[in-house]
Order: sequence, then structure tokens, then C-alpha cells
Amino acid sequence: MTKDHQKDVIPKADERIIGRQGYGLVQIFTGEGKGKTTAALGEVIRAYGAGKKVGIVYFDKGGAHYSERSVLDRLEIPYVATGRDRMDVTTGRFDFSLTQKDQEEVERGLQAVQVFFTSGCDVVLLDEINSCVALGMVSMEEVLTLIKKKPEGVELILTGRHAPSALLEVAHLISEVQMKKHYFYSGVKAREGLDY
Repeated sequence: MTKDHQKDVIPKADERIIGRQGYGLVQIFTGEGKGKTTAALGEVIRAYGAGKKVGIVYFDKGGAHYSERSVLDRLEIPYVATGRDRMDVTTGRFDFSLTQKDQEEVERGLQAVQVFFTSGCDVVLLDEINSCVALGMVSMEEVLTLIKKKPEGVELILTGRHAPSALLEVAHLISEVQMKKHYFYSGVKAREGLDY
């Protein structure tokens, strides 16, 4: 085994799901690297292509700056976008402040998830929910309660940096996207169609 491959250890089996078939698991895409939402959207589109009913709730991603939404509209994949528009179109700067409106928008997103649960969805994506927990916009207990209330056959996908350990413990799949290099640090600004 080479030094680079020493980290490639096969994870032990999750006793909770040995032999389980079908949908109904919890997946988390987290880490500092780019591509968490992209990977999760790929899963949603794949499920949709297999004839499954899907739903997406974007947390803290208000505004019309997200190019994939035009494709979701054309495919008629339902989504709810919550959060303030944090991008100043004039300066291009991102507003990192947290307000009461942010918490209200997260609550609106949690309600949208419940609607997807009751509408018979097979897959529900909670985009950036991990980050909302980490930033204190929603309590971890609220998200854990939501996970416990999900219907048995609903596959739940959670994305965002800094997924808390309590969420990682309930997950059946955890993919961590690492950043080895990023063009942002060379002054390359976010590019439409690639970064948003």
C-alpha cells in the first residue's frame, strides 16, 4: 500500500442498515471544498430520471444568482428557495451578517421540507442546512427532529460546510469534499454557470 493510499480505509458497516434495500437513508455532503451542492443536485436529478418524486429546499440561498434553477424549472423539479439575497449586484460583495429575517427564512424552509414529506417525495434535498446549523440560524435539535419525522421511505440529503457531529452520527453516508486548491484565492471571482 502506498503512502497516499494508507488513508483509504474501508469504513465499517453501519449496523442500523445492514441488508436494507430501497430509499429512506440520510446522506450528508460536507467539507470545505467546492461541489457539495453540485453532487447533491446530481443525485436529485438521477433520482428524478429514474421516475422518483423529488423536492429541493435551498436554505440561505435567496436571490436569482443560482444558474441550476433554470434547469430545475425546465425539468419541473420543485424547489423552494429561502434566505435573503446576500449578493450586492453593484459591488459583488457578499453580506455575511445574520439577522432575524435569516432565522425566519430558515423556519420557512423547514416548513417547506414538511410539505415535501407529506407530498410523497422519494428524495428531499436540504441544501446548506448544515451551514445554517453551524451559524446558529436553526438549532441542531430542530434538524434532528425533522430527520426523525421524515417518512420511512424518504431519502434525505443534507449539504453544507461544518456538519455538526450529531448530524454526522445519524447519517448513513457522509461525503467530505476537501479543498486542495481554489482559484478564489488567486483573485478569480465567482463565475456564472460554474460557481453559481
